Amino acid sequence: MPNLEKAGTFVLGDRPVKRLGYGAMQLAGPGVFGPPRDRDAALAVLREAVASGVNHIDTSDYYGPHVTNQIIREALHPYPDDLVIVTKIGGRRGADGSWLPAQSAKQLTEAVHDNLRNLGLDVLEVVNMRIMGDGLDPSEGSIEPQLSAVADLQRQGLVGHIGLSNVTSAQFAQARGIASIVCVQNHYNLAHRGDDPLIDQLAREQIPYVPFFPLGGFSPLQSSTLSKVAQRLGVTALQVALAWLLRRAPNVLLIPGTSSVAHLRENLMVAELVLPDDAVSELDGIAG
Repeated sequence: MPNLEKAGTFVLGDRPVKRLGYGAMQLAGPGVFGPPRDRDAALAVLREAVASGVNHIDTSDYYGPHVTNQIIREALHPYPDDLVIVTKIGGRRGADGSWLPAQSAKQLTEAVHDNLRNLGLDVLEVVNMRIMGDGLDPSEGSIEPQLSAVADLQRQGLVGHIGLSNVTSAQFAQARGIASIVCVQNHYNLAHRGDDPLIDQLAREQIPYVPFFPLGGFSPLQSSTLSKVAQRLGVTALQVALAWLLRRAPNVLLIPGTSSVAHLRENLMVAELVLPDDAVSELDGIAG
């Protein structure tokens, strides 16, 4: 079993979490819609993650919808004392599986209650306000209405801490005038590095940055350089991509997702993978 402590820890909200966590999106059915093909396998992945030392799980009630949170509750409730479950609001699913915005105060309130009910919680420890931008990338514009609604839910005691997802640096700055922001979750990986300046700013301020699609998402990362480095080190390309993210900055928290116990174990082995400096230099050039 890998020693996740070797990847380090970082404070999320007011609790230390291991830098290698787990993203639950793939526990739902194909396209993150409907039930999984194998519910027992989904339960096994979650239990293996926690048994391996993972104490940061990322989810949302619009995964499925509802399915992923219900599986988390079945697998892990009552939750371990050190487990931090981070959820996300701001979207909903159409009957055809489409991803739709749900950004009104009423919709955000309903989303918080859906997450509470399906996770079996009285308070959501961390809620990421997802801003629906241009596909996987954020679009500029005021986010004051959404953040004010979430801040109100926080004052009601339903939300512990507030994070942001899919935001620009300007939106992050605006949000901090409305509420305390404990993390940012944006699209970032070895080949998609537009957030480099934001990561560095957050690192200076001791705020976690959580890259979504750290391995490319629905289109896995492919690079001849990445493949050559992986072959030289005797590991997989995706393990190298995760190890590079851990090396990128101390405030980066990883949440790679999988529906396979074998793949989960492969991901967690990254905690013990140290990239040599020459490999890092080669990998840094991929996005150049």
